[in-house]
Amino acid sequence: MVLLHRVLLILTAALLALSGAQALAASAPTPAAHAADSQEATGVALQLYNRELFRFRAASLGLNPQQRQRRAAEQLRQALTTPGAPLQVSVKAEGDGRALLIDGQLAFWVLSDDVDSADKTALDAAAERTAAALRQVLAEHREAADWRGLGLAALTTLLAMALLWALLRLLGRGHQVLHRSLARRATLHAERLRLGGATLISSEQLLNGLRLLSRALYLAIALFLLFEWLSWSLQRFPYTRPIGEQLQQLLLDSLLPLAHGFGAALPKLLIATVIFATAHFLLAALRPFFLRAEAGGVDLGWLDRDTARPTWRLVTLAVWIFALAMAYPYLPGSDTEAFKGLSVLLGLMISLGASSIVGQAAAGLILMYTRTLRIGEFVRIGEHEGTVIEIGSFATRIRTGLGEELSLPNALITSSVTRNYSRVVQGEGYVVDTTVTIGYDTPWRQVEAMLKLAAARTPGILADPAPRVFQTALSDFYVAYRLVAQARPEAPGPRAQVLNALHGQIQDVFNDFGVQIMSPHYRADPDEAKLVPPARRHTAPAQADPGDPT
Repeated sequence: MVLLHRVLLILTAALLALSGAQALAASAPTPAAHAADSQEATGVALQLYNRELFRFRAASLGLNPQQRQRRAAEQLRQALTTPGAPLQVSVKAEGDGRALLIDGQLAFWVLSDDVDSADKTALDAAAERTAAALRQVLAEHREAADWRGLGLAALTTLLAMALLWALLRLLGRGHQVLHRSLARRATLHAERLRLGGATLISSEQLLNGLRLLSRALYLAIALFLLFEWLSWSLQRFPYTRPIGEQLQQLLLDSLLPLAHGFGAALPKLLIATVIFATAHFLLAALRPFFLRAEAGGVDLGWLDRDTARPTWRLVTLAVWIFALAMAYPYLPGSDTEAFKGLSVLLGLMISLGASSIVGQAAAGLILMYTRTLRIGEFVRIGEHEGTVIEIGSFATRIRTGLGEELSLPNALITSSVTRNYSRVVQGEGYVVDTTVTIGYDTPWRQVEAMLKLAAARTPGILADPAPRVFQTALSDFYVAYRLVAQARPEAPGPRAQVLNALHGQIQDVFNDFGVQIMSPHYRADPDEAKLVPPARRHTAPAQADPGDPT
């Protein structure tokens, strides 16, 4: 702010000094000649008050363009130094040239060779343009000699400077108010910029970014006001008016292409906006239906509580991809080489990495729509078992009873045997099972009774449905007994804890009844056969079954 004020003071002082200097020099101005180099248009320019009046290109009556320019400059000097001259400009046609007269006296000739055209219409047009420029320069000459007009111009410049100063002060205060408002809003909205429980951007980072943007906007507006004041002030004085006009034209030349480009792109941008808005409202209309399906209010077979969320994601992705494809031709810059190159780069990146990504996504869809897994179910996938806590598009996460969280690629799950311990249960819960191998000399009824007793003593195992024992194998040296029971979960992944408690109860029960848990092997036939006599076939805790003939 202080720097802008200092620049403003320096420019004002320079303008006032320049207005006084040009007033002192207005009584005898010297027209300037500029010879063009080989890089510019050929010819010698005649200038007065920083304005180019004409460019001499042809020789005439033995005079080259430089000599013609010097003679014209001398004629102008004499006309401008004549006291009380009205300085009236006129054009007179003479053969292949047009004579420019000041108060009836020849100033210089405009020849057909000077305008590179033998057409009289083009020659007349060039002469009239030169005459108009000469009239403007002569008017500015009279204006530069008017002390009262220069004083009024200086006064209006000072008033404009005061107005600019007030605007800059008001802009500075508005900038400070905006800073305070941004500080409050950044603290309020930064908490909303979270993804998966992690803060994407802190309030301090957000505030710094917003302050940088507001400062850039403030400087842009301040520089624009200063530029406009400088251009307007320079145009108040005859000698600097061309500079001010050039500055204004420079600004217009910079802004007009932007405005023209924006105006040309606006219709297409409106079409693209309508397409995206239609996609947005279509998804907004469909969202309540999928929310009801996710809550269990809709069951179409393929769409239920489990498939509602992934189906909604697929519909959202399909709608936006379709909208982007429809709106692509209408996006500003879509036909430029840079945009095409970016599209090719994105296509190449997708094609190189899409094989594994598409495979994982397809596997995820298979899991969701075949309902192989559901969140909350206890499963065993290969060597891993645990409670399903998330089924994603590319991976499925399970939590083991040991507190581990495993992330399994969906493609691995679809290519592996999945054991679901929660599908065969009655009501909520999951299946727990364990196997023991006992020798043939222990009554099977006693083993079954002890296993059921151990299950009944284990916390978390349900009494209804009752635990069951199966003899899964009659091996050479022992019998394999499998206990299958149902447990109710109280938290994700308790199966390991339930099995741990069940194994402890099995050991205690077998110890209580004097039965060894072992898998005997023999090197030779025993002296006595390993048989269970009838008297021991119902050893406690086994009970005799009335329907059992033994």
